[in-house]
Amino acid sequence: MRRPKFKVTITEMLKRMVEVEADDQHEAEQMVSDGWHNSKYILDAEDFVSVAFEAVPVLK
Repeated sequence: MRRPKFKVTITEMLKRMVEVEADDQHEAEQMVSDGWHNSKYILDAEDFVSVAFEAVPVLK
């Protein structure tokens, strides 16, 4: 008898605090978002905060 197969999703959470000067919260978030998209902020293993695993059966 064959054992069932599962697809397992691994989700890692990285988190970093960035301090910026801005006129308001929206501008601050946009500045950091733009910086992240332009590789100004590269999160790595030092920014790791959690991991989760979720398994679902592989349907035949």
